[in-house]
Amino acid sequence: MGLVFGAKPLVAPLAGVFLALAASACATASLPAKTLVGTVANADSRSLAELFAADASAEKRLSPLSAVARGDTSPPADFALTYTDELLQHRRAALADNQRRLAAIDREGLSADQRISYDVFAFEKKLDAQALSPELASIVAALPMNHFYGLHKDYPDFVSGQGGAPFTTVGQYEENLGRTRLLPKIFDTAILRFRQGMADGVVASQLTTRNMIAQIDALLAQKVAETPFAGPTRTFPKTFDTATRRRLTAAYTGVIRAELFPAYRKLRAFLNDEYLPVARAEVGLSAMKGGDALYRFAVRSQTGTDLAPEAIHNLGLSEVARIRGEMEKVKVQLGFAGPLKDFFNEIRTNPKYHPTTRAQLSTGFAEAARKVDALIPRYFSTIPKAKLEIRPYPAHSEKFEAGGSYESGAPDGSRPGVFYFNAYDLPGRFLTGITTLYLHEGAPGHHFQISLAQENQSLPDFQRFGGNTAFVEGWALYAETLGYEMGLYQDPQQHWGTLDDEMLRAMRLVVDTGLHTKGWSRDQAIDYMLGNSGMGRTDATAEVERYIAIPGQALAYKIGSLTIQRLRRQAEKELGGRFDVRAFHEQVLGSGALPMAVLEAKIERWIAAQKRS
Repeated sequence: MGLVFGAKPLVAPLAGVFLALAASACATASLPAKTLVGTVANADSRSLAELFAADASAEKRLSPLSAVARGDTSPPADFALTYTDELLQHRRAALADNQRRLAAIDREGLSADQRISYDVFAFEKKLDAQALSPELASIVAALPMNHFYGLHKDYPDFVSGQGGAPFTTVGQYEENLGRTRLLPKIFDTAILRFRQGMADGVVASQLTTRNMIAQIDALLAQKVAETPFAGPTRTFPKTFDTATRRRLTAAYTGVIRAELFPAYRKLRAFLNDEYLPVARAEVGLSAMKGGDALYRFAVRSQTGTDLAPEAIHNLGLSEVARIRGEMEKVKVQLGFAGPLKDFFNEIRTNPKYHPTTRAQLSTGFAEAARKVDALIPRYFSTIPKAKLEIRPYPAHSEKFEAGGSYESGAPDGSRPGVFYFNAYDLPGRFLTGITTLYLHEGAPGHHFQISLAQENQSLPDFQRFGGNTAFVEGWALYAETLGYEMGLYQDPQQHWGTLDDEMLRAMRLVVDTGLHTKGWSRDQAIDYMLGNSGMGRTDATAEVERYIAIPGQALAYKIGSLTIQRLRRQAEKELGGRFDVRAFHEQVLGSGALPMAVLEAKIERWIAAQKRS
């Protein structure tokens, strides 16, 4: 789930991660039990395999859009449950069944791989139980969408013909249309949830609300035939005859004009006329009823640790200071003798550090991909079968996106993974960050980690398709550091770019906790980021508004990366000349996205086994 900017879910982590809503990115399709945990040699192994298969089957219904993204059929009725109490009841019932069956299994009777799966499953269900508790579930339900995640903006991309929904058969076109026609009803349910929050004192910020309104305005400004909803009718499969194309085009156009646009106008009117006047002026969760408890859970679920927000804040301050020391050296290599704060302004304003055309960015990322591809065999023994494409964000959403993100491909390789880069406000983009961003979002970052997990059919589905944020984002940030040993940062500009990106992840520890536990304002957070990095105001603003919308998620990058880096140093120290980086990477990536404690135990066992061999 990279969420974020990894495998991006279709609902906010304040809904998807907390499992209160449908359409999360963690849906799983049922697979035969024998494929899930290897050899089912005894009763406990069989029980575990049956449990995983039952959970996968349940998740297929509870998270229908993710099932669709993997090529499964999904009845529109499942999608209709989005944001409803009925879906919450289904999730609680599924959790109770999982807990009961897991407690009956003797972990000691399982194989080593099965124990890893057992531990991951137990970790996830513990988080689910906390998320579905009355205390948290009621808060989450009252915040169904925001400007960073939400069906109002992500669903159009999903069904655009360029997103996760497949469009290769007439049946898929018709199934999608049936699902899309439910969006007005789902928006009505979301409005009901917002109103419940208004009554209970649980409301989003004015900032997030205004951004949602702006996103809806951008969609409504498009002509019907040019909207993402009409995208599948612009790229029909060659096998469709003329009559079928005309029929489907007319049907899609009619639904967009007569049903979707009115639903978006209704949602916009509610947000602007009713919700915005009562939305909170303060941006942090500490200003919201129940916000402190929600943030503590967000930290725990996103980082996979029990670190207190104050400890994370202090860790961030320490990392910021360390990286500033490295920046001092590189600015000299770039020919700047003045203070670091002045170089931050130089990097923002000197045109040589910025693209002038979208093509310049496309060419830069393609060149980075070529260099990395040539070096990959030295560091990895297994590479994904799925191809990787590089694309700019769609014009209607680019203003609200970060610098880049990754969308996973199909598990069978029929749809490539996509690295999206942001070409909005070219003077605010940086040529210096091309290499590090490609390593993070593309190869060997999100594309490798997510694709290798999906393609590993020996794993249970929650390991293939789920993901602990600290692992997913921590791996991608660790992948950026491989650029040093690959020789990609010998160019001082690209070296500066990776330091600036590492600084971003360190500042997130300070800013996210500052916003949600220390009462920081939006402008205070932006000023802190501009004062400690060379990032432009456009990027700093988008970043801060992201942390406001999805509390805690940005903490996972640095926490996860520091853990993987520490484990590698431990392996190098204990194994000496026997250390093989390709084998280390195989161990890290070979079991899907693991909670940090489970990953640490696995690597320590591997180190011990290598010493004995």
